Amino acid sequence: MPTYVTLLRYTEQGIKAIKEGPSRLEKAKQAMRSLGGEIKSFHLVQGRYDAIVIAEAPNDEVVAKFALATASLGNVRSETMRAFNEEEYRRIIAGLP
Repeated sequence: MPTYVTLLRYTEQGIKAIKEGPSRLEKAKQAMRSLGGEIKSFHLVQGRYDAIVIAEAPNDEVVAKFALATASLGNVRSETMRAFNEEEYRRIIAGLP
């Protein structure tokens, strides 16, 4: 399955209710599973972003649905990128003209 990296920033609402964060994360994991994907890891980070999520999903449409559903709750803003693993990277490079 394709891999996706999501950079998260807490909204004012999300940071006010940060103690609910672990239960929100569990709900997010369940939501991703219900769409056929899996959150592989969650990392609280320092700097420009507050957290990073690594997930696998069948396709971009699933990730878009998940991102929109999550954003609609109002606790985080996100930026998601498709990540290519080493095997995919090598295949892409090998196919260059």
